Amino acid sequence: MAVNNSMSDETNTTQSNAVHLMENRFRGYLPVVIDIETGGFNARTDAMLEIAATIIQMDETGEVFPSETYNYHVKPFEGSNIDPAALEFTGIKPDHPLRPSQLEDDVLSDLFGHIRREMKAMNCKRAIIVAHNAAFDQAFLNAAIDRCGIKRSPFHPFSSFDTASLAGLTLGQTVLAKACFHAGIAFDNNDAHSARYDTQKTADLFCFMVNRWKSLGGWPPPTPEKRAK
Repeated sequence: MAVNNSMSDETNTTQSNAVHLMENRFRGYLPVVIDIETGGFNARTDAMLEIAATIIQMDETGEVFPSETYNYHVKPFEGSNIDPAALEFTGIKPDHPLRPSQLEDDVLSDLFGHIRREMKAMNCKRAIIVAHNAAFDQAFLNAAIDRCGIKRSPFHPFSSFDTASLAGLTLGQTVLAKACFHAGIAFDNNDAHSARYDTQKTADLFCFMVNRWKSLGGWPPPTPEKRAK
């Protein structure tokens, strides 16, 4: 039987392109890197003070890269707690006259609008949080979603990609600054603990680890037939 090489090449190209679509990389989830600076450790009682989000995109070769970062100063919700030690650690001054803060509801409404547009553009069904020690940021985000009465969040409510765990596996480091150092990513401790800076560095780290896994042959994974041989 004759083989139509042009059709075969076209099929292979189509399959290759499909692998390099974001919708097929993380089970239909769009990774969004989040960092939240807070007034303490209790997500239900302590204030959210800053939130930043960097959306991850993918190029035609299947490499992921950070795209737009959205950054917000957040007005503490009524009755919230702010521990002075937390402010000393982050350097945030919630009452500073030049700090243009917004209500949680307005912040999340704007942020979720950006995320939903990117999900639609990349044909992803949901967003998934990427964060360093993700349980912390996810708890604060979910608490804010509850306070604002948001019924449809773009994020999966409990799944996440924790870069502390991933960095421990791939780089032998769990501290963000040290993981970035071992990945060759510049990190300035003087700029750390602002939501925007930490989000961007976490996004760089996440992309480094995902792309490194791909370069080592981990993605795309072998088919079940190839694994059985």
